[in-house]
Amino acid sequence: MEGPLDKFPEVHQVAHEDKLATSAEDTSVDLTGFLPDSPPPSTTVDSGGGSSEQNYHFKDPNVQKNVTSGTEKTVVVWKAPQQTEMRETWSKKLDFLLSVIGFAVDLGNVWRFPYVCYKNGGGAFLIPYTIMAVFGGVPLFYMELALGQFHRTGAITVWKRICPLFQGIGFAICIINFYVAFYYNTIIAWAVYYLYSSIALTVPWTNCNNIWNNTKLHRLQRVIFPNLISLTKVSLKSSGLGNVGGVKWQLVVCILLIFIIVYFSLWKGVKTSGKVVWVTATFPYVVLIILLIRGATLPGAWQGIMFYLTPNWRMLLTTGVWVDAATQVFFSLGPGFGVLLALASYNKFYNNCYRDAIITSSVNCFTSFMSGFVIFTVLGHMAERRNMDIADVAKDMGPSLLFITYPEAIATMQGSNIWAIIFFLMVITLGLDSTFGGLEAIITAVMDKYPELLGRRRELFLLGVVLFCFAGALSTLTYGGAYVVKLLEECFCGSFFVILSGFNQCCFAGIRRFSMDIYAMLGHTPGYFWQLCWVAISPLFLAFIIVSFLLGSGPLRLFDYSYPSWATFVGYAIGSSSFLCIPAFMIYHLLSLPGSLKQV
Repeated sequence: MEGPLDKFPEVHQVAHEDKLATSAEDTSVDLTGFLPDSPPPSTTVDSGGGSSEQNYHFKDPNVQKNVTSGTEKTVVVWKAPQQTEMRETWSKKLDFLLSVIGFAVDLGNVWRFPYVCYKNGGGAFLIPYTIMAVFGGVPLFYMELALGQFHRTGAITVWKRICPLFQGIGFAICIINFYVAFYYNTIIAWAVYYLYSSIALTVPWTNCNNIWNNTKLHRLQRVIFPNLISLTKVSLKSSGLGNVGGVKWQLVVCILLIFIIVYFSLWKGVKTSGKVVWVTATFPYVVLIILLIRGATLPGAWQGIMFYLTPNWRMLLTTGVWVDAATQVFFSLGPGFGVLLALASYNKFYNNCYRDAIITSSVNCFTSFMSGFVIFTVLGHMAERRNMDIADVAKDMGPSLLFITYPEAIATMQGSNIWAIIFFLMVITLGLDSTFGGLEAIITAVMDKYPELLGRRRELFLLGVVLFCFAGALSTLTYGGAYVVKLLEECFCGSFFVILSGFNQCCFAGIRRFSMDIYAMLGHTPGYFWQLCWVAISPLFLAFIIVSFLLGSGPLRLFDYSYPSWATFVGYAIGSSSFLCIPAFMIYHLLSLPGSLKQV
């Protein structure tokens, strides 16, 4: 592929000559970083008659070179860290694309977007959603892919290069990904539990006849999450966080199976995970299409679609709609978690990350929109069978939609076992891809930070990470585990700090330097639209979410259960612990290095 310096043969020749003079270890020299559309300027003469020097900084993931243009040409070589020189790459381009799509398209696309859409004006919600995606989410998505591909390293080292003072953000991101793994894999374990139960001749959750007519039993079922239900009978096992009960061994087996799959999918790096995602990232689309076709043939399906898409234009005048749109876009695309940095770091240097960002983010948004049809065709059918208003049927979001409402609807179809099996297989594969991404972000970041210690011990380090996540998930496997999952989801995942990470990327990457980095990889600088988004619009987008997050936090509830104040305090305190990495590393950096604050 033609590199950007092919436009400048004179300097390219200098690079080539120096490459021949360097040791055999310098296997790649990609001089980059010129201002766009202008050849290297010639030596100029100042007013005093002497020649002035003009320096060009050529950045390459393997070798950095500084060429000085003057009376004599000088080339100085700085060797990059060892892990960059030996870095593996994706076997195929599609391995990377499927990995990014698999991470971005997760359970939230299925359980959250349809609910948020109909709650905020149906079809009218697509306007703020599209605006927030175009001006906020996609530019951040593109920026993180480009940063990862250019620096070819994980979140910790990327932040060390962007702004050493904020290296702690990389460690904070890793801690947040651990917190997410503690509860997210439990949700996948619930799906495994349901999948196993779906193999029975009669789907267990169909045992109660006309459950929607039994008010007391219906209320109990909605209070109890799947891991609180013995699938042979409905029984209340926990009254809240004060009485979570013992560990449910069936769920321990399920989550152990999940972590075994995760381990063997990641243990050889992108060479293995890139092959696994060919199944886990594509299978959900097969199932979504099948469920959409089946749902469209059900009585009442059109009623559900109209409920989903009928616009309520007055909702656009409310602030909450725009807050929900911004939040949905940000957490659906997933910038700020360090996953995109990690995945893109295994790309070849000249890979077209701009095209990748457009393709994968578009697929993500389209999947969210399509999931709404899959969900609401079935909910419309469910409302018709119950002779209820669809608003009463569609009021659930989150895990309750996947594990209570939708399974109830599936149970009314012919061949309910088959539909249940493929549905929960889809849920499992959607969750696995996100787990792959979250753990890869941790592994890549830490191994790139400590290559001498961990460079040849990936399998052992991954085993330690998986065992730590398994131990952290035990509290969610109790009979009251659903209450713990909700607390972890709301408090521990560090939403505020993930958003803050994206905000800092925009502020500290440096638009001129970052634009030249992209020019180094793609041969052209990003357009004015992207630069404007990174400098002004995207930071405002993130600031809007941060302010809404701080002002909009209300009491934490799970159905009829209100969390006690002590639980909310403990949850946010532990969740905020990741933030301590940032000031801690600031202090360490300032005290350990010589020079003034400006020099540091």
